[in-house]
Amino acid sequence: MKNNTNKRRDFLKKSAMVGLAAPHLAFASANNETTDTASSKAPKVLFFDVNETLLDLTAMKESVGKVLGNRPDLLPLWFTTMLQYSLVTTVGRQYNDFGIIGSAALQMVAANHNISITEEEGREAILGPLRSIPAHPEVKQALQSLKDAGYTLVSFTNSSNKGVKTQFKNAGLTEYFEQRLSIEDMGKFKPHADAYDWAARKMGVQSNECMLVAAHGWDIAGALWANWRGAFISRPGAQLYPLATKPELSESNLTKIADKLIALK
Repeated sequence: MKNNTNKRRDFLKKSAMVGLAAPHLAFASANNETTDTASSKAPKVLFFDVNETLLDLTAMKESVGKVLGNRPDLLPLWFTTMLQYSLVTTVGRQYNDFGIIGSAALQMVAANHNISITEEEGREAILGPLRSIPAHPEVKQALQSLKDAGYTLVSFTNSSNKGVKTQFKNAGLTEYFEQRLSIEDMGKFKPHADAYDWAARKMGVQSNECMLVAAHGWDIAGALWANWRGAFISRPGAQLYPLATKPELSESNLTKIADKLIALK
């Protein structure tokens, strides 16, 4: 009996040491499992992120890179700074238009690299091209196929109502969506859980009846944590967050996502 007790004690010690030395090994199975939502059932509402998910940001990236002294390498830093301060704003119970936060983040990144940008120059570099960027090549046909299959399509973005309305009009996407939702109407940026809860209430559905289609790992993670389902579009440079559960769908473009969703109908 004493021998068995010692063996058990040694096993527990070794397990604890593995957890301390390599926590990613101890918890890998929990973090990497796909969400256990019943993927054989079609979601009631499909919510779409807009920028990068539906719209091609190439023109805006070029504009921002130019105002940053022709430093396209600073674009990822600018975007993460913008996202960081949108969340700082939310946590601080404040609200500013996402474009205004983007301009402020642009000024911060520029200042750290000895580049001078005025507030007006920052806004124009972002908002100028952002209003008229095109949809990714496969988007319109994929949206039409989903609509024809009977899905309810809703856009759901951190951008302003006016901004998305202009973008959709210029990109020719207005007709595909039953409703456009902007967090401007509730004051908390995604991926705050309250944003997803609010969107579900707006559409009159339960959280587990919602699916977010997005090309941002942070957005998919936020949706899953709010008990939504997720479909990730792995646009170039996009990655899922390793510490969140995996969404049930993950494909390189919207056509492949649409094909799998239509198969559920």
